[in-house]
Amino acid sequence: MIRVMLTDDHPVVRSGYQRLLEQAGDIRVVCEAADGEAAYVAFVNDPPDVLVTDLSMPGGGGMTLIRRVMARNASARVLVFSMHDGAQLVRRAFEAGARGYLTKASAPDCLTQAVRALHAGERYLSPDLPAALLSRDPEQEAGRVASLSPREFETFRLLAQGHSVGECAAALKLSTKTISNQQTVIKEKLGVSTSAAMVHLAIRHGVISDSGV
Repeated sequence: MIRVMLTDDHPVVRSGYQRLLEQAGDIRVVCEAADGEAAYVAFVNDPPDVLVTDLSMPGGGGMTLIRRVMARNASARVLVFSMHDGAQLVRRAFEAGARGYLTKASAPDCLTQAVRALHAGERYLSPDLPAALLSRDPEQEAGRVASLSPREFETFRLLAQGHSVGECAAALKLSTKTISNQQTVIKEKLGVSTSAAMVHLAIRHGVISDSGV
């Protein structure tokens, strides 16, 4: 049974999603939340197999929720289910750590398909969105990693392992200001804007393992 958490600020919408998902037979909604803060607390207390969240809602919004969840558990499976379909927003959601993005204009059975795909370890993109939004260029990413200087690479590795700026500074015998500046440069070189995206890139290219080592 696939355990799902639903996060949306409209009770009627959540109820509709729950009925739709549970009709599939292999999916059970184990938790609901109306805002980002409540969803994060619920996730920490009892992590679901798949977290389905809207983006526009109180409590920091869905994007903040994704970042917090991924910082807590880098292997979490988050599906965005939103009325917004802008390419930049979709990219930001994936960069924050979402594994799937589904628009509310999609056919009802797409929600079930998306949940199953994420549970199986796959990524999912709404059929009405350009497939290119889901693709990455491994060679281009590898080139970005290779562009880091030896010191930047070491800082990148430590940050991806979850060390704070202060811990990196102590380990590398540099000032916190220097590490902060390096962190900004590293993100620019890697083409990421969040720590979660940096961690996922590090895992994809073998800089750290899934366990963060």
